[in-house]
Amino acid sequence: MRRSGMGGFGGSVGGVGAGHLSMRSGNPALTAETFTRAPGMPGVGGEAMTVGGTVNKTAMSLVVLFIAAIYAWGRATQGDLPMWWLWGGVIGGFVMAMATVFKPIWAPYTTPAYAALEGVALGAISYQVEQLYPGIAAQAVFLTFGVLGSLLFAYQSGIIRATENFKLGVFAATAGIGVVYLLSFVLGFFGMSVPLIHSSGTFGILFSLFVVVIASLNLVLDFDFIEQGAEHGAPKYMEWYGAFGLLVTLVWLYLSILRLLMKLNSRD
Repeated sequence: MRRSGMGGFGGSVGGVGAGHLSMRSGNPALTAETFTRAPGMPGVGGEAMTVGGTVNKTAMSLVVLFIAAIYAWGRATQGDLPMWWLWGGVIGGFVMAMATVFKPIWAPYTTPAYAALEGVALGAISYQVEQLYPGIAAQAVFLTFGVLGSLLFAYQSGIIRATENFKLGVFAATAGIGVVYLLSFVLGFFGMSVPLIHSSGTFGILFSLFVVVIASLNLVLDFDFIEQGAEHGAPKYMEWYGAFGLLVTLVWLYLSILRLLMKLNSRD
């Protein structure tokens, strides 16, 4: 079976067979059905998706996100960042994400928009947290990309394999975390919370660490499903969709690491 190069991510990763298309992903943006049901599948009327092309689109999206985050951070340092910017970024990013999930063919346009909106939101959030714990934002950024690089190496070297059981386990854990967050959100309307989860105690820190681990493992599933799309000749626009899926996981991972660091710092 041939192997696809991971381009800018470095090295080569194992190819996947058609039988693996039934596997699951914890990332709702990247599922087997995403590729197999994509309009124009496979590669009709133009070039097909490649792993290298997805790497380039991911890099471009990250640049857009960083520029937007730096801009928002700069406005915040000058005391000129209205709160509606933060909420506009969060809500606007969610709208773009939903549009991308339901209409993958729009991904070349919605993915950069999602990156820009999330960048504004992350820049504002990071600045506010930085005022409480100086240096924490830089630590979270370096840890996020450190995890990304480590898991790419582990994936391409075969140390971590996206087997059926692995995917099922990560999918179940991700769904469980989603249920906990949803329950916490609903309880908030009644003036209640889940203190053990949001506290800086041992249980709260362990929960945040668990979330970071699961968010990290979702990257492995993203790599695998992007490779499947390339192996099966998905349409070219799916490179942007693959970049979107990775971006969603990286944003979640960054926020999870930031949350964990906040809890650890608050214990000092």
